[in-house]
Amino acid sequence: MRLFFLCIGILTTSESHLLAAEAGMPQLDPTYWASQAFWLILIFTALYLALSNLFIPKIKDNIDSRENKIKDDLDEAQKLKNLTEQKLKEYEQSIENAKKEVQKIIFESNNELSSQIQSKKKEFEKEIEKEIKNAEKEIENLKKESLESISIISEEMASKVIEQISGEPMNQSSIKAAILEATKKNLGKYL
Repeated sequence: MRLFFLCIGILTTSESHLLAAEAGMPQLDPTYWASQAFWLILIFTALYLALSNLFIPKIKDNIDSRENKIKDDLDEAQKLKNLTEQKLKEYEQSIENAKKEVQKIIFESNNELSSQIQSKKKEFEKEIEKEIKNAEKEIENLKKESLESISIISEEMASKVIEQISGEPMNQSSIKAAILEATKKNLGKYL
């Protein structure tokens, strides 16, 4: 600012006539320099005061509010990021817990199924043994019945054969005794 006033002072004190002032440029004529300097200082001072008191505070307020909004938005974004990370950790933990629970349930189910299968297997084995015993009894009964029916059939056949060969009927008790004796001898082979 001092330099500006110094330049104006030097220009006003100089008495030289400039060629441009005579040629039609009155602003270069030193006689008008004082009034020009006055108006220049007045206008620039008014502009400076208007800018510094009216426009610059509004611009500064806008810039400050933008900075605050940006800071608030960044803070909000950081909070949301932290919340998201926390929720992600909770989600991963719940998935891990669910996996463990599923494995536990599968293990328990396998054990339970295994025990059920073993108990069913034992029941089936008991039933099979019971059926085998029943089948063996039935086979024994069939053997006895078949031996009895074989004895009866053999008695009938023997009596018919003897009757046809000899022409006379033979005593039934002697035929029964002979067949019973033959059956006892050969019974061990079939039983």
